Amino acid sequence: MDGMEEPVQPAAPLRYPLGEPPAPGVAREIAPGVRWVCMPLPFSLKWINLWLLSDGDGWTVIDTGLAIEESRVHWRAIFDATLAGKPVTRVICTHMHPDHVGLAGWICRKFAAPLWMSRLEYVTCRMLVADTGREAPEDGVRFFRGAGWDEDAIAQYKARFGGYGMAVSRLPDSYRRISDGDTIDIGGRPWRVITGDGHCPEHVCLWQEELKLFISGDQVLPRISSNVSVFPTEPDADPLTDWINSCEKLRAAAPGDVLVLPSHNEPFLGLHERLRSLVDGHERSLERLRKRLQEGPKRALDLFGAMFARKIGPDLLGMATGETIAHMNCLIGRGLARAVTDEEGVVRYEST
Repeated sequence: MDGMEEPVQPAAPLRYPLGEPPAPGVAREIAPGVRWVCMPLPFSLKWINLWLLSDGDGWTVIDTGLAIEESRVHWRAIFDATLAGKPVTRVICTHMHPDHVGLAGWICRKFAAPLWMSRLEYVTCRMLVADTGREAPEDGVRFFRGAGWDEDAIAQYKARFGGYGMAVSRLPDSYRRISDGDTIDIGGRPWRVITGDGHCPEHVCLWQEELKLFISGDQVLPRISSNVSVFPTEPDADPLTDWINSCEKLRAAAPGDVLVLPSHNEPFLGLHERLRSLVDGHERSLERLRKRLQEGPKRALDLFGAMFARKIGPDLLGMATGETIAHMNCLIGRGLARAVTDEEGVVRYEST
């Protein structure tokens, strides 16, 4: 779920004061009432960071890991060793990607705890789960053919379609809505909600002023850029502009001296520097794409070389296509490019 652009380090190096992550099944205290948990992932990213917050007579869980048995085993160890007989009284999910929401339903049912999410993340999750068992829609096939995919790639898309629901345990049928600007009392401390989008529709971040902690989810990662993609359900979307605006919003809303608790890689110091670096990296990608278009019309696949330093294989094709189209839609929105669809449905981008 995270981006493939080469990481861009800020002028001032980020600092990682907490060192190596805890072992799976271990909850390490990093601040009063705040514990760091890691769950394994079967991806190039090997783990996800989750957070346990002491909350009066219980615990608040923030993000849950994938719905795989290995993660359930580690959670059971944490329930036995860390909760000290207190229940989970609330599950908060920053957003709807499976590594974040995958075990939310399982934990909520185990403890009869409510699920807290933003509205768009909850509804989008329910929508994607509903695709399980469906055939790939013709709109999706048309979208990827338009980007230049061949028949083998289209066949793989059809075979994988609907897989989202396999990594997500059944979501609760009700939830508590979280909105931008809300304040959530957790353990007697106020945590302010700041939302962002671009990576997903309504991503929740949490800032605690007294402890100087900022739970960033996937909205700010220290070593990689989060995936910002266009999908077949909204082919003309401009998530990259949303993402850039969200980075500026976070820089204005949260102070620069917080300890950032991201979902991937290690907690770090240097929030404002990292946000600026992320924006600058995307702007450089846009400039490379703009120059490539000066050579003549290009399909999305023809633009991978201007976007990514690595070779794009079948496993990364969907993500690379979505990110490239997101950048092109941003250029179109800025009046610097246009999309022309030929009689076979193939989309080519031209410089204006």
